[in-house]
Amino acid sequence: MTYCVAMRLEAGLLFASDSRTNAGVDHIATYRKMHVFELPGERLIVLLSAGNLATTQSVISLLRQRLAHEVANLHNVANLYEAAVLVGNTVKEVVARDSSSATLGQGVDFGGNFIVGGQIRGESTRLFHVYPQGNFIEAGEDTPYFQIGESKYGKPIIDRVIARDTSLHDAAKCTLISFDSTIRSNLSVGLPIDMLLYPVDSFAPAEPHRIDADDPYFNKLRRGWGEGLRRVFAKLPDAEWF
Repeated sequence: MTYCVAMRLEAGLLFASDSRTNAGVDHIATYRKMHVFELPGERLIVLLSAGNLATTQSVISLLRQRLAHEVANLHNVANLYEAAVLVGNTVKEVVARDSSSATLGQGVDFGGNFIVGGQIRGESTRLFHVYPQGNFIEAGEDTPYFQIGESKYGKPIIDRVIARDTSLHDAAKCTLISFDSTIRSNLSVGLPIDMLLYPVDSFAPAEPHRIDADDPYFNKLRRGWGEGLRRVFAKLPDAEWF
């Protein structure tokens, strides 16, 4: 399992992903789930992945290999919509290839979800959720964020805090709290967390930040959030009818 979050705000884009994968409690490994494709000054495209690790790794490998060929790739598509189409088609290609054998594929979920976002010069920032079937939806005014993977534990705090005009600083705090809630409730999601903040129209080189178990800010944030919740809870009135 995994947990990834991406937000499209007026101030820019936020991407965050955990790095834990597991095939049972005795087989846990760390893999990066944030993948950056960029031409500094011209475009930034970020992919977050969740689902079957073999599928998602194959999709990323094909997308990177095709950067060197005269075919549609993430360095030459005209806009983010075409990038989402390309990722969706690549997902379908890999799933069709790997699930073609009914015997070998019996009982195996080959699906993979992707979040695709970024900015290509000449258009605004955009954000898409690409499904295992290859189709996708785009983030809009009413829903400025996407989650993939183990989303239910971190969703309540995001729903209460995030709006289109939320600052990137507040969005980062909210996202890390959502990760803390998820990590506390589900052992299949774990540190380190990769986070990338992109101010709109900056086209600066991407600099993802990795947050591990010793990160002082993350530890301060999770302690403060836990203590704050307990203080607020203690002040809530008792039920008169009990």
